[in-house]
Amino acid sequence: MTNNTFREPVKERSEPLDEMLERAETDAVAKANTKAKADAAANAKANANAKAKADAAAKADSPENASATFFRKLFTEGVVSKEAATRALPFVVYLCALGMFYIGNSHMAETNIRNIDKLNKEVSELSWQYKALKADLMFKSKLTEVAKKVDTLGMKALIEPPKKIVVNR
Repeated sequence: MTNNTFREPVKERSEPLDEMLERAETDAVAKANTKAKADAAANAKANANAKAKADAAAKADSPENASATFFRKLFTEGVVSKEAATRALPFVVYLCALGMFYIGNSHMAETNIRNIDKLNKEVSELSWQYKALKADLMFKSKLTEVAKKVDTLGMKALIEPPKKIVVNR
């Protein structure tokens, strides 16, 4: 059952309608200013991000970062997938081991060559020393040199030939 006789009284407005409209208008202007400031900040941030991306792109075009960019694009753009790289990993490890073996072998060969050169120099020095000693010995074993050395001991060389002793039995 509805009772039309009972109604709530309408509240009286405490401020005039013009003041309410003026306050609503200033609130709308304030909101618009706040929104404009937020938009300006967002645009500034977007411009800064765009500038940073442009700087990064310019820096990426420099020769120092060209290889890093190349490899990053190579692996991220799907030219070489992760699965393909994983499948190729044993072969890559084999190539690395082969390369290390090759480097070690070349170092060992260079060490051996150095040792051979050192031994060749030592052999040639010993050969020169042998030849010098042999020449000195040949000189000192001459008859005249031996006679000079023996003369200091009081011995003299024979003037007449030696006599042959014959024994008869």
